[in-house]
Amino acid sequence: MLTRADIQSLIPEAVRLALQEDVGSGDITAQLIPVEQRATARVISRQDATICGVDWVNEVFRQVDPELSLEWQVDDGDQVSRDQVLFYARGSARNLLTAERAALNFLQTLSGTATLSQAYADKVAGTPVKLLDTRKTLPGLRFAQKYAVTCGGCFNHRIGLFDAFLIKENHIMACGGIEAAIATAKSNEPGKPVEVEVETMTELRQALNAGADIIMLDNFTLEAMREAVEITRGIAKLEASGGITDATLRPIAETGVDYISIGALTKHCQAVDLSMRLIDEK
Repeated sequence: MLTRADIQSLIPEAVRLALQEDVGSGDITAQLIPVEQRATARVISRQDATICGVDWVNEVFRQVDPELSLEWQVDDGDQVSRDQVLFYARGSARNLLTAERAALNFLQTLSGTATLSQAYADKVAGTPVKLLDTRKTLPGLRFAQKYAVTCGGCFNHRIGLFDAFLIKENHIMACGGIEAAIATAKSNEPGKPVEVEVETMTELRQALNAGADIIMLDNFTLEAMREAVEITRGIAKLEASGGITDATLRPIAETGVDYISIGALTKHCQAVDLSMRLIDEK
């Protein structure tokens, strides 16, 4: 599970790149405003949402102008209502407006991921299953989106290709079978989790006999999942994958599988609608 501490070192570079593509050689529209003019901005959510991205917003404003100050009313993981104030920002009017889009891009995208994750987590509330994300993330935002998933109450699968094995159909074919693939994995990287995707009960038994740690049930029926749970109980963890819909999510959770992986958590997220306005505090 990615934590807030895990992603801190990655934020400055992500923000630098975002500002480079947005601001470029300078914000020519902001230069219409007198350099000495100061302002206060208020950011609200225009919809119910689960918030994620506070540290990215802070870094955007810091890189644009370290003298800008932010006063947060919420934190990552908080659920907010339509028209609720998220934060106030104060300082140079020019720099507030220059920072606006990059800051809100991070906040709306990561909050969108967290909000969708929360919606899925709510659907399986009361069951022991853990909903997992996948590697279907926005390029360059892998760690950020996976952190956002945790803010919404779901969990992380492997982070990338380096921290755990996921042996799928093409790997099995190229290695010469499930047993050979698992044996090679355990030999190459002892201690790394080994997960194998299976499509039939025969393959499930092969994966169990070869010592897989986690077995991914690809498009199994509910009946087959329940049978797999009985076969693997206490031997390996089970993950359901493929064809997951709103209608099938809870029934799958109730079969007793340990995990359900859902690419939609990061792939189908819709940015949260946010708004920043300059206000008069007099």
